[in-house]
Amino acid sequence: MMTEPEHSDLALPPEITRMRRLAIMPAYNEEGSIGAVIDEIRAFDPNIEIVVVDDGSADRTSKIARSRGVHVVTLPFNLGIGAAMQTGFRFARANDFDLAVQIDADGQHDPSELPAVLAPLLAGEADFVVGSRFTGDPAFRSSFTRRLGIHLFAVVVSAIAHQRLTDTTSGFRAVNRRGIALFAADYPHDYPEVETTVMVIKHRLRVKEVPVRMRERAAGRSSITALRSVYYIFKVLLALFVDLFRPSDAPAEDA
Repeated sequence: MMTEPEHSDLALPPEITRMRRLAIMPAYNEEGSIGAVIDEIRAFDPNIEIVVVDDGSADRTSKIARSRGVHVVTLPFNLGIGAAMQTGFRFARANDFDLAVQIDADGQHDPSELPAVLAPLLAGEADFVVGSRFTGDPAFRSSFTRRLGIHLFAVVVSAIAHQRLTDTTSGFRAVNRRGIALFAADYPHDYPEVETTVMVIKHRLRVKEVPVRMRERAAGRSSITALRSVYYIFKVLLALFVDLFRPSDAPAEDA
């Protein structure tokens, strides 16, 4: 259930009015929450555009999103979060957006945290910003297996980046034009959050974490079980190893 934002006193800075910004919302069977999430984003930032990428939902996800008047891209069947996000970034690049932020359709990402996530981009301090649950909310809890994986990924990616990162699995993230161009050209498909962080490091984009609070899912349940968490850990670590030796041939600069 969504509650009043903890940081409702924060406001978007005036300079953002000059920037075309897009909220990319990947969605798979999220009819129970997507309408409220769209309404909440617009209540906080009426001028942000929203694209819902319906990843082959079997419920009313697309219908509810269209009823709110947002852009909707419907994939022919369930392709996974990576394909959905790359579709959103291709939409962002094709329509010449300056900034893009991922906001999940399940209600976990609080739109009142947008000023914190976007601030380093607006200040020219970063190209890729991640909202970290661990620097912003000491009460955040998850299962032991997921905490183990998150900590392990943070250690490995921090070593690669030569900077401390705490939440490489967070899906609450934002990019500028450089990040949009990179992710439109190439985006990992399975469990992509950790790999995309390594991608931006390899392409010399500036990475910054900011503290945010996140909420429980508004509806539905996570597809990542304890067994899948173990599979996730091994698969992502293998993918990171492969990525380190893969040529960096995707563009990081906008034309």
